[in-house]
Amino acid sequence: MKKTYKIEVDCANCANLMEEATRKTPGVTSATVNFMTQKMIVEFEEEQDPKTVMKAVLKACKKVEPDCEIEL
Repeated sequence: MKKTYKIEVDCANCANLMEEATRKTPGVTSATVNFMTQKMIVEFEEEQDPKTVMKAVLKACKKVEPDCEIEL
């Protein structure tokens, strides 16, 4: 399952770091963060609950950029 989320990120470098952190999160098969459109596209492993996985993604992204926001 693939979902798109609105994200608030301050710079392109942070977007890249957040993308990398998202890809390493258990339950995620792929992730793309687009700084220009302020969107994150996440593909989840089968039978994973996107809401649960996205809570872990947000936690990982906050380690990269503490003031980032992801509209879950």
